[in-house]
Amino acid sequence: MGAVRITTDDGVGLAVEVTGSGPGLVLVHGFGGAKEDFSDHVDALARDHRVAIFDHRGHGASDKPERVDAYSLDRLAADTLAVAGALGFDRFRLLGHSMGGMVARRLVLAHPERVEALMLMDTSPGAVASVDPDLFEAAATIALEQGKDVLKPLLDAAATLETPAYRRLLDERAGYREFCDRKWADLSGVMWGAMAREMARQPDELARMAAIACPTLVIVGEQDEPFLAASQAMADTISGARLVVIAGAGHSPQFENPGAWIAAVREFLGSLVAAA
Repeated sequence: MGAVRITTDDGVGLAVEVTGSGPGLVLVHGFGGAKEDFSDHVDALARDHRVAIFDHRGHGASDKPERVDAYSLDRLAADTLAVAGALGFDRFRLLGHSMGGMVARRLVLAHPERVEALMLMDTSPGAVASVDPDLFEAAATIALEQGKDVLKPLLDAAATLETPAYRRLLDERAGYREFCDRKWADLSGVMWGAMAREMARQPDELARMAAIACPTLVIVGEQDEPFLAASQAMADTISGARLVVIAGAGHSPQFENPGAWIAAVREFLGSLVAAA
């Protein structure tokens, strides 16, 4: 896998890895995640795609601006386009997980000509219905004013996205707990605060998603209750979209039921080849 660094138009360096050959496929991780969230599956996807994974600004090995105004869903969508453009992907296939799905939604609505096919994974068309925006605002204020180390024990106690599948993974997969701890250690508290505020109060764009015309797959773990209804609504709204619910999985089905997840993704991508 080739590692490259791409600089955005506002001077932020993004850590990118690209491998394989074929149509461009960009995988976009979620809030507090990292490009390695997809590493288990890159080799399989790279058999027939040129696969790009990258760390969002404020995450992992990418730069971490200390300005709140350096972070927004639209800014992350522009970063995603910058990665695709630097790799020569005029049109590409796009998968977004959680916050990454919100970024993908913004990108495809603003630049439909760039996205050949779309995968929305454990995400929503707007603010998550079960999330109290006032609580998110309070958490964001702590992150920005007191730092992420003060915030962390509060988040652990809230256990917002913990599911039986997630807890099983912590118990059964060697090194997974350390992997999650490393992702937290590598993220910016300024990013956390800025993005938490925006995600909690973003407008609902479900009606606008009816304009999405590219082939679309919606994926959600069956235990990911905050996103089940949203996933169904997006699949119902986007013409021709297919919904796949991954059994035995929560918010990160690529880890929690990897066989079913990669099968669903490869089947969808294979259908694009067949239709071409």
